[in-house]
Amino acid sequence: MARLAHLSDLHLGERPEHATAARALVSSVLEEDVDHVVVTGDVTHLGRIDEYEAWLEIFDPLLREKRVTVVPGNHDRAGDGVAELLSDELRVSVDAREGLFMVCVDSTAPHNRTPFRSHGDLCERMLLSVEEALELAPRDWTRAVLLHHHVLPMPVEGVGEWFADLVGWPHAAELSLGRELLRRVEGRVDLVLHGHRHTPKEQVLEGRRPLRVANAGSSTALGAYRVFEHSAGEVQPGVWVHARPRQRTPLLSRWFQPPVSG
Repeated sequence: MARLAHLSDLHLGERPEHATAARALVSSVLEEDVDHVVVTGDVTHLGRIDEYEAWLEIFDPLLREKRVTVVPGNHDRAGDGVAELLSDELRVSVDAREGLFMVCVDSTAPHNRTPFRSHGDLCERMLLSVEEALELAPRDWTRAVLLHHHVLPMPVEGVGEWFADLVGWPHAAELSLGRELLRRVEGRVDLVLHGHRHTPKEQVLEGRRPLRVANAGSSTALGAYRVFEHSAGEVQPGVWVHARPRQRTPLLSRWFQPPVSG
């Protein structure tokens, strides 16, 4: 079976430790003989060019081999706007590798230029584009939809998100059309992979074709990532791989301790 690694929310530039953790993640992915890597946004912390250059340098062994697919996150839209360098500037695009068909959705929007306005954007036209893209998918390939923002409700993380929910701001909310996206891809897709929230979660929506919805959390904070083994649309539960001894922040450690497997 092929092996797909899911990383997200690297936030390169936030702290020096994030670059150190990212190097460990790349080394681990290479050691694990992963076939392909997806990174679902917030590659940078402030959207600066120097943070983007750090991404290119750290992930060079994988980028040179064209083993990485990335979608931008809201942090990448801030600052110098490196989101445009991370993606092809299309709201919906396709990246197809042997046996793996990925529909890449850019859920960021111009309002993300303001850092605290972190919510995503998904519209009817984008949903139609996703459906049209899936018409091109080979029948016996594993299919995945990649985006940054969460499609289902997630636990509130921190006082800022709690306050946003309290006053009715959308900043911490899931995509308003997230459930509609899942409804339209049900039976046609095996994986929906996202980031944004730093607490990982994996859910399975049962149906004629089981759909796994997985949030990677912050891979640099966790020092860990999931690997999905897949073949012809059959996807095994994500298995955690630890890239280094965990050095969680005190706040994060109260929320989540990544399992050894599962």
